[in-house]
Formats: sequence, C-alpha cells, structure tokens
Amino acid sequence: MKTFTKTLFAGIAASAMIAGAATTAAVAMDYKGKTVKIVIPYGPGGTYDKYGVAFSNHLGNHIPGNPNIILQHMPGAGGAKAMNWFANVAPKDGLTLIVPLDNGVTNQLMRPKKMRYDARKFTWLGSSNQTNVVMVVRTDSGVTKLEDLKTKAIIGSTSGKNSSGYLNPMLIQGLFDYKIKMVTGYKGSSKSIFAMEQGESQMAAFNWLAWASKVPHWFKGDKPFARAIAQVGIFRDPDLPKSVPMINELVTDEMDKKVVGFLSVAGLLGRGLALPPGVDKDVVATLRAAYDKMNADPAFAAELKKRKLRLIPSTGAQIQKVVNDSVDNASPAVVKHARKLIFGS
Repeated sequence: MKTFTKTLFAGIAASAMIAGAATTAAVAMDYKGKTVKIVIPYGPGGTYDKYGVAFSNHLGNHIPGNPNIILQHMPGAGGAKAMNWFANVAPKDGLTLIVPLDNGVTNQLMRPKKMRYDARKFTWLGSSNQTNVVMVVRTDSGVTKLEDLKTKAIIGSTSGKNSSGYLNPMLIQGLFDYKIKMVTGYKGSSKSIFAMEQGESQMAAFNWLAWASKVPHWFKGDKPFARAIAQVGIFRDPDLPKSVPMINELVTDEMDKKVVGFLSVAGLLGRGLALPPGVDKDVVATLRAAYDKMNADPAFAAELKKRKLRLIPSTGAQIQKVVNDSVDNASPAVVKHARKLIFGS
C-alpha cells in the first residue's frame, strides 16, 4: 500500500512537469475518411458527456487524416454496462474509444463477479482532469455539516451501485455510522441532481465540476439552495472552501485510512480516453500522441473553460502506470474492508 500511495503522488508530480508535451508516435495510422466513436458510460449532460463532447470536437484535429468523431451514450449499471461491453465486444481497430469510469479500478477489485474487465488491459490515452467526489446536501435538509448525519437521516440519488455517486456516500456511512440511504436508477449525474432539485432526494455526490457547471446558482447568495459538506480525494479541490473536510483527514483507524486512499485513486484518473484491449501498438502510439497534442491545444483549453470544465493533463503512460500499480499493489485486506464498509458484506 505504501508503494501504491507513492505511485499516486508521483503521478501528480509527473503530470505537472510534462503537461502539454507531445508524445512521439510510431508509424501513424491514416484515419482519413474514417469515423471514430467515443462511448460515454452514462446518459447526456454529465461531466463524462461534457468532456466527451470536447474530445470529439478537438481530438480529430490532431489525428492523421482528421477523422470524424461521434458519441454513443451507453448508460446502465452505474457505468459498468459500457465498461463490460468495451472490454469484451468493442472493435479493436482503433475506431472505438471510451471515456472510462474513474472508479473502474475500485469496482473491478470490489465486485469482480460483476466487472467483466481488467482495467490494466485497457490502453489509456491520457486524462484531461483530476477531481474529487464532493457530497452536496440541500440546505432545507437541516444538515449543515457532515457530523449532522449522525442524527439526521438523508436520502441520496445516483445511477447505480457501481457509480462514484453511490460508492463514496456509502463509504462515508460505513466509516462513521451515518444515516444515509441511496436511491439508484437515475441515468447519470444530471438526472440525480435534478432529483435533488425536485425534492426526490436531499443529497448527491459527484465531482465538483458536475455541480459548478450545472447548478452554480445553488451555492450563491445569503440563502443558498445547497452546500458541500465533504470531499473524497488525494488532495483538496482548489475550487472548494477549506471548510469542506477531506474524509481522509477525519478517519483515525489505519485500515480505514487505507480504504479511503484506495477509493481516492478515482480522482487521479479523472476524465480521459481509453482503447479496448488488443489494439495495435502503432495505433496506440498515434492516438496517444494526438491526445497529448489536444491537451496542449489552446482551442481545447478554451472550450473546456467555456463549458466550465478544468484542464489538468496527464499522459496515457502516466495513467496506465497508476491503473496498473493500483491493481497490482492493492491489498486484499483493504479491498475486503472497503467492500464491507460500502456494501455491508
């Protein structure tokens, strides 16, 4: 686990040093006249979709032949449906990509019978963001701080049990014995947040960009509609006030700390692109080079800013190492304890 933690921080430092650097491609595949498809594991409107749209608008400009790029939404099972399809069915011709689940590694280890993939066998092209999961509650819920959940029951909304919107609130419940009930079945963060607005739920937990890009008005004024009460990640989200606690700072038990670190790796994977297992290495080199060039393109950065999204770039090699090391070095005892805290068994 020490090796795992060092790997995470090394990945952050390396990303900062080489952001924007272009990868040297091997023999370039000519994509002229071809159509590339990007699979989104949730419904429209969330940050997976928003980053996917930005990728589709700019990645083709840096691929030899300038192919057309389209999106395909494949929601279901908290994103697991798309991940399983991508690993076992998706064509391996370099024309099908996915915006992979940031919690794909933790899902694979905690629920191996349902996750029919090995995240290490995906070829990661890179990432364009790193983010924490932020728990947000309606102010009329009576919850003003995280500790209030010790006595006040709250209902949360999310897509499915494989989503970060389920895993992290249930982790918090398991760690502190809070009164949290999650309702699943919503197709992505947009529908889950709308459920809060409609009063179907009082809480949801997504990356801060989901909140800031969809409902920034919720957090403004003397009487805001909602407030952030907790965040899960490796480092503090720079856009949140220091008063929003990091869960890893609140736990004292050593095993609990390791579990929080285990789930926090999702923040480093963020939002990026991957290829299915078995794609030709020259195609991989071509697309990784294109992804690096896209991350360094001012036009791409401008579109992300317009969509209220951030650009924190990582290369495919960096993300691949984080994924591989996370799976290889994960302690079975930590995974078992995480499963017990979240799922109760």
